[in-house]
Amino acid sequence: MLWRPMTATDLPAVLAVAAVVHPDYPEDETVFAERLRLFPQGCLVLEGADGPIGYVIAHPWQRAAPPALNSLLRELPSQAGCFYIHDLALLPQARGSGAGGVVAARLAEIAADAGLSCLALVAIDGSSGFWRRQGFRAVHEPALAEKLASYDDAARYMARALHPEPETTAEGRTTP
Repeated sequence: MLWRPMTATDLPAVLAVAAVVHPDYPEDETVFAERLRLFPQGCLVLEGADGPIGYVIAHPWQRAAPPALNSLLRELPSQAGCFYIHDLALLPQARGSGAGGVVAARLAEIAADAGLSCLALVAIDGSSGFWRRQGFRAVHEPALAEKLASYDDAARYMARALHPEPETTAEGRTTP
């Protein structure tokens, strides 16, 4: 299995994976195509023996302001506050293979290369545990409730700093 750049010709396979993995969160092909057009370096496909068995879509975005489900962005913000992981989907045969952890690390590299200081996402379908293992933590802000309502009651906004904040010791010194 290999993560490779997504192309427009992958969109039918990506939609097929999405239909299996996220049947309760449908999104139009135009949403996937727009994300690919706006930030192709954040769109990857997991290639299996018989074709794509997973994908990830991510792009620069505003911190604590996830786009509503199945919505177009039109453009990326000029002053992005984070790298937003729109979707990571793996077919059952790819789960447990380590592919999710591999691509999470790759997304952190892409975000750092883009000059962004954090990653963010909306965890659905019980995926919070996976994302916690990748260093993400739930963010609780009242302003997020409306955006998360387009997913479901169990959706959680999560974020991960790319560079940990220095801690201050009792003596007033900072540690890396």
